[in-house]
Amino acid sequence: MNRETNTKKRTRSMVELALMIAIIIIMAFTPLGYLRTPGLSITFLTVPVAVGAMIIGPEGGAICGLAFGVTSLMQCFGASPFGSMLFSINPVGTIILCIIPRILEGWLAGLIFKKIRAKKANLAYFVGGFACPVLNTILYMSTLVLFFYNTDYIQGFVDTLGVSNPLMFVVAFVGVQGAIEAGVCTVVSAAVSRALAAALKQV
Repeated sequence: MNRETNTKKRTRSMVELALMIAIIIIMAFTPLGYLRTPGLSITFLTVPVAVGAMIIGPEGGAICGLAFGVTSLMQCFGASPFGSMLFSINPVGTIILCIIPRILEGWLAGLIFKKIRAKKANLAYFVGGFACPVLNTILYMSTLVLFFYNTDYIQGFVDTLGVSNPLMFVVAFVGVQGAIEAGVCTVVSAAVSRALAAALKQV
């Protein structure tokens, strides 16, 4: 009986994961996924990553993050002028930039959600939804600074923004975009995850 139950759980998790990945791919290549700007694009792909992290778990969040990262890398081949420029400067750095932060954001958001859910289930959905875009911003921008801050391209943004150090560059560069991402992801992913959890009898 336990073996049958475990098999059903694994099957359900695989179906849920496949659904989240399909949503990420659809969003990535339609206007649903990105709001284009001259620099960083505002992305809403953190929503399915957060939902995957909270419904499936940290491993599911990491895999959803990987799907996000791969589609983000694909944007560097013509769809995103910013990404295309970074790739022309440092291809390896761009691959790391697009993929590693996204894997970590999904995994860490899942761990945070799991930890808080054990104590305060309702609050955990909002915290998990908030953690995902915030981690995405922190990890992505940290990697961007690590690989590209001293390049002429990024220094052009630094001069335009009138900042004097990497921290101020991150704050100024992310600005309103980061707030929009965090707000949308927190509200939408918390609501969707809570509803799915109730439908799947996880709460």
